[in-house]
Amino acid sequence: MRSIEVSKIINPILASDGAGVKLKRSIGVEPNYFDPFLMLDEFGSENKDDYIGGFPPHPHRGIETVTYMLAGEFEHEDSTGAKGRMSKGDVQWMKTGGGIIHSEMPAMTEGKLHGFQLWINMPAKSKMNKPEYIFINSKQIQLHKDLDKKIKIIAGKFDNAEGPVKGHNVEPIYFDIELEKDKEFNFDLPSAHNSFIYLIEGEIKIGNKNHDKINGSTLILLTKGKMLKVKGITKSKFLLISGKPIGEPIAKGGPFVMNTKEEILQAIEDYNSGRFVQK
Repeated sequence: MRSIEVSKIINPILASDGAGVKLKRSIGVEPNYFDPFLMLDEFGSENKDDYIGGFPPHPHRGIETVTYMLAGEFEHEDSTGAKGRMSKGDVQWMKTGGGIIHSEMPAMTEGKLHGFQLWINMPAKSKMNKPEYIFINSKQIQLHKDLDKKIKIIAGKFDNAEGPVKGHNVEPIYFDIELEKDKEFNFDLPSAHNSFIYLIEGEIKIGNKNHDKINGSTLILLTKGKMLKVKGITKSKFLLISGKPIGEPIAKGGPFVMNTKEEILQAIEDYNSGRFVQK
């Protein structure tokens, strides 16, 4: 079986979004698109001025957003009537479909806020579907734990532990992995998937070939293959995310991702004319 190696190591850029929330953005800048993944942001700070503005109401069409909280709390509210508070370990999986307006505002005025937001493309046949909001409490997320590692399984399966997200068209794998120093994480990935690791802390070695040093907040794109091997040079924490490519053309227009420029213009027209929200 072909081993999976490092394809590219990318340092995220510093950016801001919403009402001035400071973040590190990787996918969405470099690479611009890693089918089916459209964007990956890491937000996190102990300084309230970096996050207190939050993400006031804004629209989306044609994508799924996956928000994973590592620390702090966010309040969610959207045009479907869904409301929820995300705390440490919780996940929000939102299918925006034909149109949703939502907000994510910090439910805290001090302390550490840390988390990730991933955008996943939707196939053309699903882009105008009814929006859906899925809240996954941390207690619903199964944990694999042994002497070498601890894995929270948001999507996919590891040994006997399985994530709560099932029956998804891109067959996603989303693991939060803590790996002890000098120990290994070994996993067989679907050979057709596009996969990446996002290192949160520590230092790791991936695969069998030599590569540049990887530590801190870093995106690592992986080659296609079957056998993934990650070694903890130090005690480390990272995300492993993988999905089946959709293989369709995309057109981007801010918070809208469709298949053609004409569909983007239609989304803008629908939003400006009040015909946007799908309930």
